[in-house]
This record gives sequence, structure tokens and C-alpha cells, in this order.
Amino acid sequence: MVPQWFGGEGDAFRLLGTRCSACEAVFFPREDAFCRNPGCSGGELVEVPLSRRGTIWSYTDGRYRPPAPYVSDPELTWQPYTLIAVELAAERMVVLGQTVPGITPADLEIGMEVEVVLGVLNEDEETTWTTWQWRPVGVGA
Repeated sequence: MVPQWFGGEGDAFRLLGTRCSACEAVFFPREDAFCRNPGCSGGELVEVPLSRRGTIWSYTDGRYRPPAPYVSDPELTWQPYTLIAVELAAERMVVLGQTVPGITPADLEIGMEVEVVLGVLNEDEETTWTTWQWRPVGVGA
């Protein structure tokens, strides 16, 4: 079984991390082999859902077509996207991700509250590739 980075639907959608039972450090992306905390001798790693909401720590726009394995149609004109770093206070970490479509850096402010939602990375007739995206609280909810 391949470990999942996110799961659930609607209000139950969450990023999934792991927590070390010895030092309580939380990891995302998840860690399933060993505690990454250099000061910890290790403990059991348990899957934990991360906070749905956080605050914008930083943001920028992506103006290049990412290389493989990112899936994009080479026939289409590349569309910039907005990338943000979101601070999850309870987990004491910053998680990167794209915003929902239509949000630009002009729409954002440092400290603004955002929530994680399920997003579509790409789709074709057979497959829909999903990912997580960040949406400002109160926008398109």
C-alpha cells in the first residue's frame, strides 16, 4: 500500500502527516520509516490528520511549466499559478501548495487565513489526478 498524503472529502478533507510517539514531532510529507528529529532516538510513527486551516506565511507566482512527472498538455499555453506557504500553528510547520484556480498574488496577504481543499491537478478520459490546494477562507466555500 502506498502511503497517502491527503484524504477525505468536503469538510473532512485533510492533509495526512505522521507524528512521532516519542518526541511528538509532526512530519509532512509523512514519514513512515524513522523520526526525522535529530534529537530523538525514535518512536512509533502514527498517521495524523493536519489542521484544515492555517495562515499565509509567504506566497509567489509560478510562471514556468514544471518538468515531468508533472502532467500538463504540451499543446496548451502555460497558465501561471499561485504558490503559497501556509503556517499550521498547531503542528508548528509550514506546508507549501498551490491556491485554488483564479487566486493571484494580488488577492493574498501575509497572515490571511486559508483552508485546504481537494483540487484537480489534471484529468483525461480515464483518470483524474488530485492534489491539495489552499483557498482563502470565505472564498468559494
